[in-house]
Amino acid sequence: MLDALHELFWWDRLWLPGDLTWADLEDKEGRVYARASHLYITVPYAFVFLLIRYLFERWIATPFAVSVGIKQTVLQKAEDVPILELYYTTRCRNPAQADIDGLSKKSSLSVRQVERWFRRRRRHDRPGVLKKFREASWRFVFYLCAFGGGVVALYDKEWLHDTKEVWTDFPKQSMLESQYWYYILEMSFYESLLFSVAFDVKRKDFKEQIIHHLATLVLLSFSWCVNYIRVGTLVMLVHDASDVLLESAKLFNYAKWEKTCQTLFVLFAIMFMVTRLIIFPCWLIHCTWVYPILFYPAFFGYYFFNAMLVILLCLHVFWAYLILCMIKKFMFGTLTRDERSDNEEEEGEESSSTEDEGERRHKLVKGPAADGKDDKNGCFGCLSPPENICWSKTVY
Repeated sequence: MLDALHELFWWDRLWLPGDLTWADLEDKEGRVYARASHLYITVPYAFVFLLIRYLFERWIATPFAVSVGIKQTVLQKAEDVPILELYYTTRCRNPAQADIDGLSKKSSLSVRQVERWFRRRRRHDRPGVLKKFREASWRFVFYLCAFGGGVVALYDKEWLHDTKEVWTDFPKQSMLESQYWYYILEMSFYESLLFSVAFDVKRKDFKEQIIHHLATLVLLSFSWCVNYIRVGTLVMLVHDASDVLLESAKLFNYAKWEKTCQTLFVLFAIMFMVTRLIIFPCWLIHCTWVYPILFYPAFFGYYFFNAMLVILLCLHVFWAYLILCMIKKFMFGTLTRDERSDNEEEEGEESSSTEDEGERRHKLVKGPAADGKDDKNGCFGCLSPPENICWSKTVY
């Protein structure tokens, strides 16, 4: 059964055009081809990336963050209340009012104390600026190196300037050593991002990021196996270009260099629109959609590869919309929260950011009972976030 499924999955007619077979992609006549077995090395390399990242964040990113004035924030830990902790970890981090009333009765705490406990517990779990700075530093260094390596590997290749050359002599195109390492390192990095997703800062577009990483890995794996390597390197180069600017803008934002952050964000938005919404669909998808059928009849692998590219394009449109929303609010001076990807608390955490002010207001209104000891019916009024927050302090 497994052998039959294996043969069906690797059936030549699915993945290769015309009368070509996998035997045509075996090393011979001085040509070297990519093999699916080569991709196994990306798994241990992904763990090597995780180790390098740990050392980098600890010994390089952290001291650098401290040198620019970023320090680890020590938050007050919520008291140990097993009933509330069990509810927090197994059911919900932001309970409804009815649940709060029930937890108040079970824990013998006032409603006010239960609300305060959940706010402190959520704040304690929220990643600090130092953690986000370390993550952004790591991604910036990788994307910068990857983009630079991609430019070095492709600047003299004819298919960089004429995308029709991508299909010249396809699929009998010998793999270059630079292409091998470009692919392996990029795939290993994206695998490391998937492995570390449970520990990284969880952002508002978490699901879209997972889809993006998976689609990228599937796309790169498929292009590797069927020797779509030339167009694969172009796709990686186009994506890395804007990521460098995004991560650098985040770094300056965390360091509170607002003017530099704003400038880099504008440059990132321009680069994103040009590379992801113009070059990617008009050059690369056009290259993979139009040119192959000039040489071979359309086949399943042709449609599959283009479907993966279209999925990436849809994600680009989604992110472009959020970026334009941020630019619009920035221009009209109304941007008070991130529209894109770095709002970790998707459940109304703006209340917790003003907890201290709320505590004082509550005490002024409620009097002595506001501490929660005597007032069983005391409640915490929702407070709006400050309206004059600079956009660069809340972006990313």
